[in-house]
Amino acid sequence: MRDHLVAVDIGTGSARAGVFDRDGRLLAKAKRPILMFRPKENHAEHDSEDIWAATCRAVREAVWEAGIPASHIAAIGFDATCSLVARDRDGRQLTVSTTGEDRCDTIVWLDHRAIEEADELSATGHPVLEFSGGSLSPEMEMPKLMWVKRHLPETWARAGCFFDLADFLTWKATGSGARSRCTLTAKWNYLAHENPGWNADFLRLAGLEDLKEKAGLPEETIRAGKSIGTLSEKAAAELGLHTGVHVAPGLIDAYAGAFGVLGGVADGRGLENHVALIGGTSSCIVAFTHEPKPGRSLWGPYHGAVLPEHWLVEGGQSATGALLDHVVRMHAAGGEPSIDLHGRIIARIAELRAERGGEIAPDLHVLPDFHGNRSPLADPHATGVVSGLTLDTSFDGLCRLYWRSCVGIALGIRHILETLEGYGYRFETLHVTGGHVNNPLLVELYADATGRNVIVPETRDAVLLGTAMTAAVAGAVHENLFAAGRAMDGGGKEQRRDPARTQQYERDYRRFLAMLRHREELKGLG
Repeated sequence: MRDHLVAVDIGTGSARAGVFDRDGRLLAKAKRPILMFRPKENHAEHDSEDIWAATCRAVREAVWEAGIPASHIAAIGFDATCSLVARDRDGRQLTVSTTGEDRCDTIVWLDHRAIEEADELSATGHPVLEFSGGSLSPEMEMPKLMWVKRHLPETWARAGCFFDLADFLTWKATGSGARSRCTLTAKWNYLAHENPGWNADFLRLAGLEDLKEKAGLPEETIRAGKSIGTLSEKAAAELGLHTGVHVAPGLIDAYAGAFGVLGGVADGRGLENHVALIGGTSSCIVAFTHEPKPGRSLWGPYHGAVLPEHWLVEGGQSATGALLDHVVRMHAAGGEPSIDLHGRIIARIAELRAERGGEIAPDLHVLPDFHGNRSPLADPHATGVVSGLTLDTSFDGLCRLYWRSCVGIALGIRHILETLEGYGYRFETLHVTGGHVNNPLLVELYADATGRNVIVPETRDAVLLGTAMTAAVAGAVHENLFAAGRAMDGGGKEQRRDPARTQQYERDYRRFLAMLRHREELKGLG
């Protein structure tokens, strides 16, 4: 019986695959690394064929480990970062790199080469930008496409397709050039609530009048829960699956995680009291509403990006897990930021806090904007600030800086949530998923520093789960997304905020806001 699902998540450094049953139980998972090239500052590139090969290896391994025959797989779903893949008119790899290597055909989401193009588009004030917070980030696809056309004219001349990474994966799986509503609405300024969804005036403004031809873009998109088609013979052989497996439209990774943790409450009005926090290399805050609530610095609102007749809104931090890695790597007592080293630091912080009654670095403060401020300032030029450093180069000194960096990250989340409240959102419960659930410091701080109760899902791979939920509908395992959310939700463990500690962080939050003001004052000095 075909009632199992395969979900694939492509992150910044790896391809992960999971096998789920119809009740949302994760039976097995596998992970394979993917390559990243950094040819120059602010440039980051992938090899899409390397990503596909890692995907196939991870899927085959996960299905084997699950111990179920391939004939039991009903559907496969893909989620990925908003990276941009280029192909020529014959479907071959096409360089997006200043090195000229065709294998470097993918601009990674965190690449900031297109910061000038993003600023240029943001300055236009075009009405399309009302659905991206009034501005564009260099992480979005339009600025990246502008950069390619301006700086790599030969690539543009040869182009036949540009894909969001999740759409590239469904193309490899099926041969279909159909595009996901989730990816195009969230990352390509496609307005799913309008007809036509592509705004010709905005494309002209960006100098991309020929984009639909060069990128192979369709007029219509495929919403989550539908099937793009079944696996091609070639893809089925490479993945170790059967050609009868349905392929769900691709998802943005953070939105898959949001559905994974909020799916159980998705069919009630109470959904709007819940918000998802997906924490990894970066962090995303994602919420669903029945009515659009636009606001500056928000990504969205996007109509139907995941749930039908719902709007999705996102805020985020560009570097969180990456910031903690950076702190470990740059400190004299640090080193390569391995899982073991992070664990030793976290354990020592717990000891120091127990010895000293909680706060171990009251005069040390961190603004976590080391890779710009995605929300709520929408300033990709913003930089991090550390106040209160001494000459301490000891391991305990590293632990204190690490702790205060965690505090800064959590206070940044509070800043985003309060900004969302100013636009009419009201959140009582924060559902946390992603790699941050493995860091007890962050889980505690997300409750205490934001003043919200936190739920950590029982299924730690909520990103994979959300992708599996949409695949379950594409493969007719469940009737619709709401039914899949109810049936596959695994519940979670609640961490309630400590009112006393929440009160203590009020002082830190006032200083956090003061540091933001002081940073702007310094920038304004002649």
